This record gives sequence, structure tokens and C-alpha cells, in this order.
Amino acid sequence: MAASPNDSMVLSFEEARGIVEEHASHLSPAAYEVVDLLSAAGRVLSEPITADRDIPPFPRSTRDGLAVRSADLSKVPASLTLKGEIKAGASPSDVPSFVHPGEAYAIMTGAPVPPGADAVVMIEHTLMYSKHVVISRGASPGENIVIRGAEAERGSLVLAPGTRMNEAAIALAASVGRSRINVFARPCVAVLTTGDEIVPIDAEVGPTQIRNSNTYSLAMQIQQAGAEPVLLPIAPDERGQLRQLIEEGLKSDLMLITGGVSMGRYDLVEQVMAELRAEFFFLGAKIQPGRPVVFGRIPCRAEIHGGACAAAGERLTLPQNKHFFGLPGNPVSTMVTFELFARPMIEALCGLSPRPLFFLHARLKSEVRVKPGLRRFLPAILSGELDETSVETVPWQGSGDIAARSRSNCYLVIPMDREQLAAGEWVAVMLR
Repeated sequence: MAASPNDSMVLSFEEARGIVEEHASHLSPAAYEVVDLLSAAGRVLSEPITADRDIPPFPRSTRDGLAVRSADLSKVPASLTLKGEIKAGASPSDVPSFVHPGEAYAIMTGAPVPPGADAVVMIEHTLMYSKHVVISRGASPGENIVIRGAEAERGSLVLAPGTRMNEAAIALAASVGRSRINVFARPCVAVLTTGDEIVPIDAEVGPTQIRNSNTYSLAMQIQQAGAEPVLLPIAPDERGQLRQLIEEGLKSDLMLITGGVSMGRYDLVEQVMAELRAEFFFLGAKIQPGRPVVFGRIPCRAEIHGGACAAAGERLTLPQNKHFFGLPGNPVSTMVTFELFARPMIEALCGLSPRPLFFLHARLKSEVRVKPGLRRFLPAILSGELDETSVETVPWQGSGDIAARSRSNCYLVIPMDREQLAAGEWVAVMLR
């Protein structure tokens, strides 16, 4: 974004990521809204959810087998009187009031264990007859039984605010009777692609023009992160129109600008940002691809205070400043820098706490050589399973090679002080 970049503003990956995480930790999410349970999938919970009763509400069998008194199996094989059967979902009247010494009840998985019984023996260890059962192995107290309230006691917290509602969280909310829940409203993230060479995807393309792919890849990544993309028109390399579109983008909760962030003569984004009193936190990161990535913020002004998605729901609070990222224009650089830097900001606006990046490790299939000095995130293919997982780089023609990126399923992460990774070496992998 700068014609004469200040080297002190070009940070290591760790430094740049740390600055983003620090700013993300101070962001306030948007207002909340009430949605039905299925519509909450992928959203972030804005209220505590507590258990409306003990979970499980009764001692529950975890196996098909025999409900017994463990003391009756001190010597095996043991023959016990078979008194009946307890099914899952049995009414209280169908559950015996007590299991006496020498008695056993056939029981199904999920059925209530009657008083007196303190163990369930799996059916595989029994021989069933019409009036009695022979059990071939002993059992310890509590075996194959989940006691009442073991998972949660009535009134206890089962889901905390800030929880991303995945399938387990949805199931837990359903188990405590919540058909509607409060979630944070989706933040709005503006996307502005810049450059005279960029044209809409359905336009007739000239010999030196490029279709606008970045807007669409970013829109998908924004949605996957839990936010709503606000797609702005392509900004030409003309200061007046560029400023107008940037001001429009600042109505959103966060703005992503692609292109215009390198050292070219017509890269005008920094000039417009300076006019808007922008504060820059870094003007580059020592990574490949994506070195020219920029992060900053602009103070809110009266004419842009609001929200691009205001019609979708009232905003109770807005941050005092609007953050923005300048992402490189090459498509793979755009995708990588979004994951490394923009995603934590978006997740914070969604109501999630900042979280560190997680990396897998796999064996490298073939040797990789690079120039040291940059932390590299190279498109790669992760294959195999269990302890036989391996990774290899995808042949590519640089950060504009979308086809290579589409063939990959991960990034091979190379430390900035390495120039060679040997075949067979354990290496870090970041999933897409």
C-alpha cells in the first residue's frame, strides 16, 4: 500500500498475527437475535444455556445386558433369577421399584437402571433362559451405568456465550428443550476490489483485463467465517471514485480491500486512507504468498457511522473505530492472507474469542527448497490416513495460480529460516 514502505512496518508473521489477535480481543460483537434451533447452526451463542433437569434424568444403561447387583457376581458363573425386561423409554410404572439379591433384569441401552442394581453386564457375557440367566463374568459397581446428573445437573451451565453452534452444541440445546436461542447477529464485511484491469465476471474481457475472482472467493470465505459479505463495485484507479467506495465500505463492521496494496504507481489506496486519518499497524508481513498485506483502522465519523446491514437488524453497539485489511490482488495471496489475518477479526465480530492457529504435522513426500527469509504457506496436497499421512506441494506458477490452489487441500508451512525440507521430514500443515 505504500510507495516507499517503511521496513519497520513490515513484520514477521508472528508479530503481524499477534497484532491482529490483540485488536480482535477488544472487538465487540453485533447485537443478538433470536432464531430457531436449526437456523442457529454455525452461529455464535449470545446467552448462557442451562440444563432444565439433570442429564441424564435417571441412572442410564450404556449397554444392552442385565441390570444386576455387583455383589451377586462375586463368584462366577452365577445364576440369577430373571425377573423381567426394562426398555428404553419405559414409563415409571414399568421400572421395578427395587432389585433384590439374586435377581436380574434384562435392560436395553438408554433404559433407566432400577434401584438396587449397581451394574449392567453386557449381553455377550450371559446365557439367557426363560426364568433365569447365567452370567460368566463379574462386574464392578457403576459398570456400564451413567448416574443421574453425571453429564449436567439441573440449573448448571451447559453452553456458554461465545460458543459456536456446531452439531454437538445444537444437540445439547435440543436436549434441554431450547427450540429457539439467542445468537449474535452476523457482522457485515465489505469487499472492495480495485484496479482498472479488473472487470465483472460476465463482462466481455479485453486482452489485458482480468475477471474479478477475488470478490467471490472472499465472499465465500467471509460466509464460512460466519459473517455477511457486502460486495462493492470494482474501484477504478481514480482517487475520487476510490474514496467514495472506501467510505461506503466503512459503513460495514470490517472492510477488506484487494489490490492496490503494493508499490505500483497507481496504487492509490494508501493515499485515500491517509486522507481518512487511517492508522496503520503493519504495511506488510514476511510471508509468501501475501507479503504486501496491510492492517489498519480509521476513526468513525458521523457520516459513516451506522452499518451496511442495518436493515437486517438493529445494531446496539458499534466499535469506535473501523478496521480494514489491504489484501494483495493476486488470488492465492488474497485467500491466504484472509485465513491468516482477516478471519480472527471476523470471528471476534461474530462473538468468538480469538484463538491461535492450529497446525497438523505430516511427512513430506518430496524435498522442498526455498529461499530463506519468509514464512511460506505453499499450496499442497495432504493424503494418507492415521500415522501414514503425508504431504506434497502442488506445482504452481506463483500467487496468481488459482488452478493450483484449487487442486490443493492444505498449505505446507515452511519456517522463514529454512531453505530445505528433506523428504520424509515431519512438517507443519495448515488445513484450508
